Amino acid sequence: MTDRRPDAASYDPQAVEAKWQARWAERRTNEVDLDRPARPFYNLMMFPYPSAEGLHVGNMFAFTGSDCYGRFKRLQGHDVFEPIGFDAFGIHSENYAIKLGIHPAELIPRNIANFTRQLTRIGGMFAWEHAVSTTDPAYYKWTQWIFLQLLKAGKAYKKQAAVNWCPSCKTVLANEQVVDGHCERCGTAVEQRLLEQWFFRITDYAERLLANLDDRTKMDWSETTTTAQRNWIGRSEGAELDFALEGGGAIRVFTTRADTVFGASFMVLAPEHPLVDRVTTPDRVADVEAYRRAVARQDLVSRKVAEKEKTGVFTGGFATNPATGRPVPVWVADYVLMEYGTGAIMAVPGHDARDFEFAGRHGLPVVRVVAGQGEDAGTPLVEPFVENTGGRLVNSGRFDGLAVPEAKRAVVEWLAGRGTAVAKVRYRLHDWTISRQRYWGPPIPVIYCDGCGTVPVPENQLPVLLPPIEDFRPDDSGISPLARHEEWYYVPCPSCGARARRETDVSDTFLDSAWYHLRYPSTDFADRPFDPARTATWCPVTMYIGGNEHAVLHLLYSRFIAMVLGDLGLLGFEEPFRRFRAHGLIVKDGAKMSKSRGNVVVPDEYIAKWGADTFRLYLMFLGPFQEGGDFRDEGISGPRRFLDKVWALVEQCEGTTLTGSELHRGVVVKWHQTKRKVTEAMEALSYNTAIAAQMELLNTVRESNCCERHLVKEMLVMLAPFAPHFAEECWARLGHETSIFDAAWPAWDEALTVEDRIEIVVQVNGKTRSRVEVARGAGEAAVVAAAVADETARRFVDGKEIRKKIYVPGRLVNLVVG
Repeated sequence: MTDRRPDAASYDPQAVEAKWQARWAERRTNEVDLDRPARPFYNLMMFPYPSAEGLHVGNMFAFTGSDCYGRFKRLQGHDVFEPIGFDAFGIHSENYAIKLGIHPAELIPRNIANFTRQLTRIGGMFAWEHAVSTTDPAYYKWTQWIFLQLLKAGKAYKKQAAVNWCPSCKTVLANEQVVDGHCERCGTAVEQRLLEQWFFRITDYAERLLANLDDRTKMDWSETTTTAQRNWIGRSEGAELDFALEGGGAIRVFTTRADTVFGASFMVLAPEHPLVDRVTTPDRVADVEAYRRAVARQDLVSRKVAEKEKTGVFTGGFATNPATGRPVPVWVADYVLMEYGTGAIMAVPGHDARDFEFAGRHGLPVVRVVAGQGEDAGTPLVEPFVENTGGRLVNSGRFDGLAVPEAKRAVVEWLAGRGTAVAKVRYRLHDWTISRQRYWGPPIPVIYCDGCGTVPVPENQLPVLLPPIEDFRPDDSGISPLARHEEWYYVPCPSCGARARRETDVSDTFLDSAWYHLRYPSTDFADRPFDPARTATWCPVTMYIGGNEHAVLHLLYSRFIAMVLGDLGLLGFEEPFRRFRAHGLIVKDGAKMSKSRGNVVVPDEYIAKWGADTFRLYLMFLGPFQEGGDFRDEGISGPRRFLDKVWALVEQCEGTTLTGSELHRGVVVKWHQTKRKVTEAMEALSYNTAIAAQMELLNTVRESNCCERHLVKEMLVMLAPFAPHFAEECWARLGHETSIFDAAWPAWDEALTVEDRIEIVVQVNGKTRSRVEVARGAGEAAVVAAAVADETARRFVDGKEIRKKIYVPGRLVNLVVG
């Protein structure tokens, strides 16, 4: 074995890192006083799924970037709480266990142990004493408790709903998990099923969720993330219109284009609409039922694709257009979904692309009711006129000539007066389905009694433990594996004592992660999910960093849970994350990483060869943190050489006493410029810029043969967020007994960032010919003299008369010659 002593002359990363990781643990360096912080700063990163053999380089990039920010804030004097945990329940973990043929209760703890080893090895400032795993009964007891609070508040309910079903994974899929009609996990064609599901009423909070996105006092989030949430919530102002049916009742539609109702030439119902049976005439029943069966074999996402061929079937029934009084045929088509609007549409083929295509395919009438500039009521429609703000109404009775915006209001008011319309605001957002027909998750804490109905599990009986069953694999029945175990699900009713049945579905893993930030500060409390005092001290989260793929689901669900708990008086805020930033993605040699390409970067291999600090430094140097970068093997040697040079500089400076006043002015200016630039770059998460600035300063110091101790110490402090073990060791070599993270972040003197000399552009007859360096504040005569004396500029001036001199102070001089 080679000598791995940390005090060896050359930099030995393995020995240095082992030494400081042990010392941090022994000294509890990364733990913070949660009850008495002077300047609390909650630095949170999205916790990982332990559903693989280990963390990949993308995980390490995200965690390192977040850790760098936390360490930076600590050096600025904040009490930084940086916890970590594991999102260990859910289909990702269960599928991985099925793939390996190992029970998840055995496999996932092993994965967590490996992830813990990797996270420790990378040198994160993690508060391990407050780590959580969502599979721990001490954690999911409170996940179940949160469900019960929503149930009591009327925010949880159960109903039958159409869902995407993967016959391979044998579970419900969210729309986001279906790609081109196939399961994103296994590639199997997805089906549609009707299942009893538990839902949360997130739609009750749609307006608040939307409004807060514009409130910078509550949410400092990147625009890409807030835009994604706005689009997902999808606010639409319009009206509900009733198309009367023979024999009473009506088909109700929601539309944002009530101005086009005179052009509604047919209606379309979703195949699942409850009025399909009523409007279908006896001679059309067989065709309609065959069509509904065919649609049931499709997934919901494929039905939403705009380019999809428009199929449908006529029901034989008619409804009355409330504006014209004329009957319009009622069709059933798969491009209308029950989950959108009312599950029915008034089809206006003259002014909607889907309706136009459908009408053309099925020979239905197309009526123009809006005309653009240069058009009139008789102008043929070779394609739909879909402009929703321009144009004027035609073929619309009393409303002819009205501009579209005015007509929208006028038509709704007119129909409302006739009792067939009401103004309405609707949202694209749908209630959150939390039921999962799988094994690996927290059982939903509900009991069904024939006499008492749906009974919540008493809070003093939580947690409802997930039983250790061997036949945990799902089947194609659509029923949870827990439903196979009568010995588990038959229990006495908590209300009457009669024989009753447990709910056998488990809850969505997004519920586990919707509140984990509240648990971290209170893990040492067994009798409450989150201590009020601790929560008030540390929450909302100060900085949250994660992947933008979670911009909608996880972040939206977390906001919803915080709002509900706030309304129930359990939290003193409604937005859980003050600041959110999304990190970029890492590619390898210009290509997306995948096992099939053989280009996956395994962090352990690089850390073993180069050390964690070099690996961290390289990851942060690849590009702007919020954009990502291209990992190339040949690039990692540069950051290592940089650390070697700093190591040598520290060794050179040991014992020196040179003071700042003896430094060359250029070094002082570069020093203060660097402190300013690094500070600003750290705040902006532009870590590559911060590292580049430090490399430039090092070059200046080396060229000047400067070993001023205070300068070197400040260099180490600025380097510490990126290379914490290395910085600690160098700090100790300079005589410090305390951690470098107890030092202060360097301040700069703005006056000392100003160069003594500046560069002036030299133009001759308006064309740039050269540049000269002059003393800052030099007068026009001195600048002109320097320009004329410049060898390059002189070639364009010699032998010519200088007729005019134009000087822009501090920027350029233009010599006009002739």
